[in-house]
Amino acid sequence: MTGVAPQDPSPLKDPSFHKDPSPKDPSPLRRTVQVLRPHLRRHRALAVWGLLALLADVVFRVLEPWPIKFAVDAVSQALGAELADRSGLGGKVVPVLVAAAGALIVIVIGRAVTNYASTICFALVGARVSTELRSRVFAHIQRLSLRYHSRSSVGDLSQRLVGDIGRLQEVAVTAGLPLIGNVVTLGALAVVMVVLNPVLGVIVVLTAVAYLLLSRMSGPKITHASRNTRKGEGQLVGSAAEALAAIRVVQTYALEDSAARAFTDGNARAMKAGVKARRLAARLERSTDVLVGIGQAAVIVAGGLMVVRGQLTPGDLVLFVMYLKIAMKPLRDLAKYTGRIARASASGERIADLMEVEPEIRDVPGALELGRVGGAITLHRVMARDGHGRPLFNGVDLHIPAGQRIGLLGPSGSGKTTLVNYLLRLDEPESGHVMVDGHGVQYVSLESLRRQFGVVLQESVLFAATVRENIRYGHDGASDEQVVQAAQLAGAHDFVTALPEGYDTVLGARGDTLSGGQRQRIAIARAMVRNAPIVVLDEPTTGLDPATRAEVTAALEWVSRGRTTVAITHDVATLAGLDRVVWLEDGRIVEDGAPQVLAHDPRSRFAQWLATQRDAGLVRQ
Repeated sequence: MTGVAPQDPSPLKDPSFHKDPSPKDPSPLRRTVQVLRPHLRRHRALAVWGLLALLADVVFRVLEPWPIKFAVDAVSQALGAELADRSGLGGKVVPVLVAAAGALIVIVIGRAVTNYASTICFALVGARVSTELRSRVFAHIQRLSLRYHSRSSVGDLSQRLVGDIGRLQEVAVTAGLPLIGNVVTLGALAVVMVVLNPVLGVIVVLTAVAYLLLSRMSGPKITHASRNTRKGEGQLVGSAAEALAAIRVVQTYALEDSAARAFTDGNARAMKAGVKARRLAARLERSTDVLVGIGQAAVIVAGGLMVVRGQLTPGDLVLFVMYLKIAMKPLRDLAKYTGRIARASASGERIADLMEVEPEIRDVPGALELGRVGGAITLHRVMARDGHGRPLFNGVDLHIPAGQRIGLLGPSGSGKTTLVNYLLRLDEPESGHVMVDGHGVQYVSLESLRRQFGVVLQESVLFAATVRENIRYGHDGASDEQVVQAAQLAGAHDFVTALPEGYDTVLGARGDTLSGGQRQRIAIARAMVRNAPIVVLDEPTTGLDPATRAEVTAALEWVSRGRTTVAITHDVATLAGLDRVVWLEDGRIVEDGAPQVLAHDPRSRFAQWLATQRDAGLVRQ
C-alpha cells in the first residue's frame, strides 16, 4: 500500500453554515480590510503616489483662502486710511490684488492637478484590487467541496462574487478616497484654525467631536441594516436563478404565478431592509447638517464680535469663514460616506464569511505529483455516513485491476456515486483508504489525480462556448486534429459538421441548443480527447431513446476500451460489455462477479434485477 497513511476517523466538518457575527468577531470594516490587505500590498507604490497627491491637494486647500485674506486686508486698510486720492489708493492696492489673484489661480490649478492624480491612482488601485479579489474568491469557491455547494445557493454565491465585490470597488473610489481626503483636510484645518484663533478653532473642533459621537452611534446600525439588505438580495438572486434554471419545469406545471409570488415576497423583504438602511444613513446626514449649521452660526457671531473689538482683521474673519466652509463640507461628506462605507462593510463581511470557509478537500504539504498511472483502484475498509448522519458504508473493500471494466449496481441511495466521488477526491470517507496504483489519493495532488480520469455523467454539462472548446476542455493542449478524431470516435462528427459553423458553432447555455444524445456524444468526445487511463461512467445513457442509446453505447465502448472503467449504469446493453459487476447494498458489497456468471444464478440480486428488466421489456429475450 504505497503512499498510504491512516486518515482521521473523526466525522467530516460541515462548513455549510456561516456563523452570525458575534461580539468576539472583528468589526465588519476590519474584516473587510483584512480581506483586501493582501491585494493592497501588491499595489502599494500606486497607493503611495495617490496618498502623496492627496496630501498635496490638502496643502492647496489650506493655502486657498490666504490670497483672499491678503486682498481683503489690503483693501480694508486702504479704505481705513481715508485717502483722498483714489487713484493713489488704486496704485497701492492693485499690485496686491493682482498678486493675490495670480496666487489663487496657481493654487486652484495645483488643486485640480493633484486631485486628478489622486483620483486616478486610487481608481486604478480599486479596479486592480477588485479584479484580483474577484479571481481569488472565484478560485476559492471552486475549491469548496460538493457538500458545501449542494447546500449553498448559486444565486447568493454569484451575488457575492459580482455584486458585493463590485460594491467594494465602487465605494473604495467614490467614498474611500474622499473619506481619506476629508479626514486629512479636516484635521489639518482644525490645527490651523486653533493656531490662528483658539476660540473659533475650538468651536470647529467641538462640532467635529459631536459628529464623531453621532457617527459612532449610527454606524453599527447602518451596517446591520445593510447586512440584512445584502443577505436579502443574495436570497433574491438565488430564488430567481433557481426559477430560471428550472424554467421548463415551471412552465410545464404552470408554476409561473407561484414562482412570481415567491420572488415578489423576497423582493419586498429586500426592499424593506434597504429602506431601513437608507433611512438610518439619511438621519445621520441630516443630523450632521444641523451640527454644521450650529457651528457656522457660532463662528459668525463670535468672529463678528472679535472684528468689532479689533481682535480680528476683516481678512482674518473672511479666512475663518472660508476655512469653516472648507471644513464643514468634509464633515457633511463624512456623514454621507459613513453610510456608504457601512453598506460596503456589509458586502465585505459577506466576502470575508465566504473566504473563511475552509475547503475540505485540499492538497497536503508535499503532495505527490502522479505521472500517468496504470489504472489499478483499491478501496480498503471505507466507512462513511450520508448527509443525514446515517451509516452509508461499513468497511467496503474493493480492488479493480488496471484495465478491468466493472459496473456498480445497487438500489438508489446505496452510495454508488459517492464511491466514484471518493476516487476523484470530490469527497472523502470518514475512515479507510482509497488508492490509485497503490497511492493514497489524499497524498497526491488533486490536479495530477483528476488528470487520470475521464468522466461521462448522466447530465452532460456543456458550456456556452464553441463545440471545439467544449471538447477541448477534456485536454487543453489537444490539437484540432485530435478534437475531430475524438468527435468521430464518439459519433459526434457528422452532426457537428452539419451545424451552422461546424466545430466553431457557439452552443447555448448548458448546451441546450443540442439534443440530449448530441450533448452526450460531445461529452464522450471530451472524455476521449483526455485519453485518461481511468474512465468513469455515471448513468450516461439514462433518458435517451433506444436508437440514441445504442449510438451512445457504441461510443462508450470506444472510450472505455483498454482502460480501467467504473460504470454506474442500469442499462443492460452497457453492462453486457463489462468484465465484472459489483452490487452495493446496505453499506457493503453483497455481490461481485462476472455478469454472465451472476446472471445465471437465480439467487443473485443481479439475476433478479435482470428478470425485472425482461418483464419491463428492456431486455431482449
